[in-house]
Amino acid sequence: MNSKILKKFKIPDKPGVYFFLRGKGILYIGKATSLRDRVKSYLVKDLSATRGPLIRDMFFKANSIKWTETDSVLEALILEANLIKKHQPIYNTKEKSDKSFNYVCITKEELPKIIVKRGKEIEKQTNFKNIFGPFPNSSQLKEALKIIRFFFPFLDDKSKNHYKFYRQVNLIPDILTKEGISIYKNNIRKLELFFEGKKRKILKDLEKEMKIVAKIQKFERAGEIKRQLFALKHINDVALLKNDHSSKSSFYSGPRISGSLSQPDHSQKLLLLPLKRIEAYDIAHMSGKNMVGVMVVLEDGELNKNEYRRFKIKTHTKANDIGALVEVLERRFTHREWKKPDLIVVDGGIAQLRVASRTLKELKINISAVSVVKDERHKPKAVLGNAEFIKIHKSAIILANNEAHRFAINYHKNLRDKSFLK
Repeated sequence: MNSKILKKFKIPDKPGVYFFLRGKGILYIGKATSLRDRVKSYLVKDLSATRGPLIRDMFFKANSIKWTETDSVLEALILEANLIKKHQPIYNTKEKSDKSFNYVCITKEELPKIIVKRGKEIEKQTNFKNIFGPFPNSSQLKEALKIIRFFFPFLDDKSKNHYKFYRQVNLIPDILTKEGISIYKNNIRKLELFFEGKKRKILKDLEKEMKIVAKIQKFERAGEIKRQLFALKHINDVALLKNDHSSKSSFYSGPRISGSLSQPDHSQKLLLLPLKRIEAYDIAHMSGKNMVGVMVVLEDGELNKNEYRRFKIKTHTKANDIGALVEVLERRFTHREWKKPDLIVVDGGIAQLRVASRTLKELKINISAVSVVKDERHKPKAVLGNAEFIKIHKSAIILANNEAHRFAINYHKNLRDKSFLK
């Protein structure tokens, strides 16, 4: 493909799947964290060195490109597998043997298990109800299944030996009751729909189911469905971004920080439980002028704007974000009547995380803190703190941080406009 032709396409900075074509024939299908950045990666001088001679050959044979956006990288991963299976593009199958690809298999048992097999392992087996794939990247598939398991807890080959622990941390469902078995089978049906790329149908079905169980006052079940809905609408695929080899602005969970800085005083089991309340803080100013701080609140996975708070910075008039953060935290925790959060989220790097943790310790507040690092485009790049804690809750952390940034900017602009009119 001529690089000048490729540059003419206005490719979005969104996750999705792209297709290199020659005429109407599809030569190659790939997925991307950012469609725009991934396609740009083909414009290097020596494509053989970065992607290999086979992909270089494909690129120069192609004369067009198309793409499909998805809501998340996870959905791009699944769509890529479905399209490779459907179209069998020559350069996807040349790049790697079908027999070495990974497949997600659902067994025919009364309580179906989800297991991963290579192509060569499933050729002669007939005990599978459904098979999804191929998935070229085994590490990404492993992370994808971890994410999906939080939407739809399922049994696997290891469940039998670790049932009690897996049940406690919600990695497998309660299958000791008739109702639990019914819910499990329903979850497996939804999991199949998800692998078929039918997320919108799942959301519609869950919303309908939630109304039904709420009407008959099964509020605990309604709460579970509500959490499923939230998770599906805000898919946390940070771990998948981490494994996307060509993504320069990948998320990662950050280093494990030692000492009291990031280690929460909870057991490993509690780390995996849903957070009731997250408070996120951000500071905004313009060269130290009209400096403000804000607190936003996420309760049961949803933003609660009634709990938001704004702080005009009083003690730091220069561009001192660290000092302003200390002031905001100290002022917030003088209000003992406010609900206590399970987690504090601050904006910034290791300095902000250290000062937040130190301030909480000095105030004798036993709450964990994490910080969100941004890239040059002010998009979340990393989350610093306890790695295991972040792994479970990073979707909610990113959501809270983004909302705090939005709220802080708006508050700062309002103050700036008022001072300009005086």
